[in-house]
Amino acid sequence: MSYLMKGVKYCSPVNQMHKVTGTLFKAHILKNIFGTNEQFKISRTSSQLSSEKANSYNYVIVGAGSAGCVLANRLTEDPLSTVLLLEAGPKDTLLGSKRLMWKIHMPAALTYNLCDEKYNWHYHTTSQKHMDNRIMYWPRGRVWGGSSSLNAMVYIRGHAEDYNRWSREGAIGWDYEHCLPYFKKAQTHELGPDQYRGGNGPLYVSRGKTNHPLHHAFLEATRQAGYPFTDDMNGYQQEGFGWMDMTVHQGQRWSTASAYLRPAISRPNLSVAEKTLVTKILFQGTKSIGVEYVKNGQRKKAFASKEVILSGGAINSPQLLMLSGIGNADDLKKLGIPVVCHLPGVGQNLQDHLEVYVQQKCTKPITLYNAQKPVNMVRIGLEWLWKFTGEGATAHLESGGFIRSEPGVPHPDIQFHFLPSQVIDHGRVASTMEAYQVHVGPMRSTSVGWLKLKSTDPNDHPIIEPNYMSTERDIWEFRQCVKLTREIFAQKAFEKFRGPEVQPGNHVQSDKEIDAFIRQKADSAYHPSCTCKMGQLSDSTAVVDPQTKVIGVENLRVVDASIMPSVVSGNLNAPTIMIAEKAADIIKGLPSLQEKNVPIYKPKTLETQR
Repeated sequence: MSYLMKGVKYCSPVNQMHKVTGTLFKAHILKNIFGTNEQFKISRTSSQLSSEKANSYNYVIVGAGSAGCVLANRLTEDPLSTVLLLEAGPKDTLLGSKRLMWKIHMPAALTYNLCDEKYNWHYHTTSQKHMDNRIMYWPRGRVWGGSSSLNAMVYIRGHAEDYNRWSREGAIGWDYEHCLPYFKKAQTHELGPDQYRGGNGPLYVSRGKTNHPLHHAFLEATRQAGYPFTDDMNGYQQEGFGWMDMTVHQGQRWSTASAYLRPAISRPNLSVAEKTLVTKILFQGTKSIGVEYVKNGQRKKAFASKEVILSGGAINSPQLLMLSGIGNADDLKKLGIPVVCHLPGVGQNLQDHLEVYVQQKCTKPITLYNAQKPVNMVRIGLEWLWKFTGEGATAHLESGGFIRSEPGVPHPDIQFHFLPSQVIDHGRVASTMEAYQVHVGPMRSTSVGWLKLKSTDPNDHPIIEPNYMSTERDIWEFRQCVKLTREIFAQKAFEKFRGPEVQPGNHVQSDKEIDAFIRQKADSAYHPSCTCKMGQLSDSTAVVDPQTKVIGVENLRVVDASIMPSVVSGNLNAPTIMIAEKAADIIKGLPSLQEKNVPIYKPKTLETQR
């Protein structure tokens, strides 16, 4: 009887009356035929079927973020495929206007949302024992576009060898020649298509327009230090320094909500619900049939005739799997969660990038310090609201690069972002002086963590243990990051701008002092990944197979950064969009795109670091 009551609970009073009397009338007629024992079965089944049909779709996608928006667009290209897209956060527009949501869409305003719980899951890690017991802050997007609506808009794909490594790790069919075509399919680069860039995709990618003298000084200093210039770090040659690609289009953040969701929103076969928290995947045995969710305080269900697809990201996707009974059976039993499938890799293999800011005082008043004064912020904001131009139309991370930490390293393992400004505590503290900085950190750390459920309450954040700086290799690499950055900042190109070092500061010189600085000041680069790793069925730590299907159950996939077997050498937004583009073809049953023998730069010798 409880199922019938649930079915009635969310109907209007008129519909309740209609359904109840209709069911009783049918039951009265059928009583003489089937007998009283069948009366309940028939009424229950008819109510269940009508409820499921009204709330049934071919696909239910959980999470309207960097992957979910891509899938919603691509799967509804077929007018016969119906899709329900569920997002825990709000829309990224107000009254249909981007201008009214300028904190999201103005590129220079990005730090506002890194600190605002309205669009942000606001996660925190456990106390990190290798980092002076600091609790680390992890912002993640909870809004249309997900973290592509919060990030710094840096478009970096990683290195070709990252994807070849994935294939060796068990993600067969995800090597570079099978991934490159999907990077290109997604992209329209303002410099036009070539062997590496796309020219017809929904994701617009551009270069910075400020022509800031400190960006030029940085690139000249890297050349003086002996590093090559690369004209496209997403193309033939990642190694070196150059101009960064950004997901900025006509002065506005170009999130996946702008690129993929809005163009598809009017399709009759796409339904989207925001402020909707999915609490559980529904199963019949080991077959996924839908999800349970809460909207406006009401608990509801949506059913999927083909598949449920999780695109909640590296924290939410494993959390939802575990809440639904998929994970380490021992951990689930301790919380009283019925086990649907023992899959011990769920939540394990957590990988992230750490970075630190090396900051130098600037002797000339040309940094962004003055732009951050209230009167100038108003001026910049008004220009952006009027024309989408000016200093508000960029995130200012317009130059950067990739280098190898030492001889023998086959491809770059350190990344730089240069900024003609000073950032303190994720931007939560205002800049205090004219200064410039690089964000620098290792790309392939050997420290690996995990996440687990804190409780059975879907509103409780999981326990996040990244296990930062737990290996000697990671400690050594960070020392190199600081030393190599100082070498670049000491070059002649910075002479006319260079004041005293602000951070770490000239008092920090020995390895021991640098290590202490890293423990105190390094922070997440916001790249959590790998918690539902892709691999072969023979790999007991794999969560999804190379078709993105969750191992051991039916009709359930995960498509987001959590399925990476290992973290890539760069930012994660572009690779996550690529994963979703490729997964969409897999789901549609289409053969994978492939581009063979695309040349990739290799250093002439590995005997030197540069």
